Amino acid sequence: NIEYMFGIVGIPVTEIAIAAQAVGIKYVGMRNEQAACYAASAVGYLTGRPGVCLVVSGPGFLHALGGMANATINCWPLIVIGGSSDRNQETMGAFQEFPQVEAGRLYNKLSVRPSSLEAIPAVRSSIYGRPGSCYIDIPGDFVNLQVNKSSVKYMECCLPPPISTAEHSAISKAASIIAHSKQPLLIIGKGAAYSHAENNIRKLVDLCGLPFLPTPMAKGVVPDNHPNCVAAARSTALQHADVIILLGARLNWILHFGLPPRFRPDVKVIQIDICAEELGNNVRPAAVLLGDISAVTQQLLEEFSRRPLKYPSNSEWWKRLREKIMNNEERSKGLALQKSLPMNYYTVFHHIKELIPKDCILVSEGANTMDIGRTMLPNYYPRQRLDAGTFGTMGVGLGFAIAAAMVARDRTPEKRVICIEGDSAFGFSGMEVETICRYNLPILIIVVNNNGIYTGLDADAWKEMLKFGDPTT
Repeated sequence: NIEYMFGIVGIPVTEIAIAAQAVGIKYVGMRNEQAACYAASAVGYLTGRPGVCLVVSGPGFLHALGGMANATINCWPLIVIGGSSDRNQETMGAFQEFPQVEAGRLYNKLSVRPSSLEAIPAVRSSIYGRPGSCYIDIPGDFVNLQVNKSSVKYMECCLPPPISTAEHSAISKAASIIAHSKQPLLIIGKGAAYSHAENNIRKLVDLCGLPFLPTPMAKGVVPDNHPNCVAAARSTALQHADVIILLGARLNWILHFGLPPRFRPDVKVIQIDICAEELGNNVRPAAVLLGDISAVTQQLLEEFSRRPLKYPSNSEWWKRLREKIMNNEERSKGLALQKSLPMNYYTVFHHIKELIPKDCILVSEGANTMDIGRTMLPNYYPRQRLDAGTFGTMGVGLGFAIAAAMVARDRTPEKRVICIEGDSAFGFSGMEVETICRYNLPILIIVVNNNGIYTGLDADAWKEMLKFGDPTT
């Protein structure tokens, strides 16, 4: 069930691309292996099936390492196929010879060179458990190797990952903690988006009246305009919640590691995750629910149907959150309506928001462009926001947009892909514009130009800095 392959052909992988196209895989020739790998990883997130990145040996492989790491850290399925030097030329200084399997082990769930042309469990490894990247090293002499047709083992596609559920006692314990909380908060992570848990999570929010906070790529799992969304009061919600339900989110840098002063020292965390190794990371949880996000959320729904819970909308907690939301939204509105030139970010995004459709895939990349855009541009549907992600990667924008456009073309051709980037972010992969044009992909690119990565200091600011001494000493 592999649908998409991205890469750059050359010795020794050209024939692999031709063979892939011959069996119906859509091949997209990119301008750089890094962008190709980002595109393939985004396919994995959007579809739940790994995209494939095809690279040549040596430098081509090295260019793709960033994409492998990005996929593994974001928990997205990806398969990278790399050509390598012929087996009988190893250690002889072969063309682009490099220890690719060994280098790939740092960034992949699986990094292998097959001993034969039989099947390798790369698809299964990439999607089972915590998804991630897998690397397959193909020696040049394998590519044109002849085999007897009778000896070829044709493999059926592996089954979807098995759905695991949490223990009933853990569900009961978590429900009791939630029921006794005074200031609960539901945090939705992109793991919830990947597991297609939106329907059950929406039901849980509505049934229990819980305030929720989406992490950046979880925006839209429950629509941003839902009355229980407290994204505009993020700091207040995190700092004062007494019980936090983590749904497919990790207590990493994005959530300040779950530690004071951004969180209460006595906060009770209920952690729901597919990966056992993630449970208890940075903060000891009050309850752990190991399993598929959608399935475990369904278990919670069933538990609360037996012991109904509806958190009161007139509580002091809700009043505090709504007051903070109103104040922050008023402040943002004031900035958005300013008419100064050059425009500030809020004004830019205010006008963009008025022009783009609600049901579009937003690709956002940059520093202020991404961060402020996240607060100003709402998402109403799941898996329709792609950004720098857990790894904070720059250079992903156009690769992500190409992947989103390919998937949308096949599944929802009416859906627009809009890529909003800072000018420095655009520069990382700007030549992929040619790829977009070559494949006639309907992508709208908006570049928010604030003049580069770092513009330096103006004369007045430099004079002020000199008052504190020579900055070079």
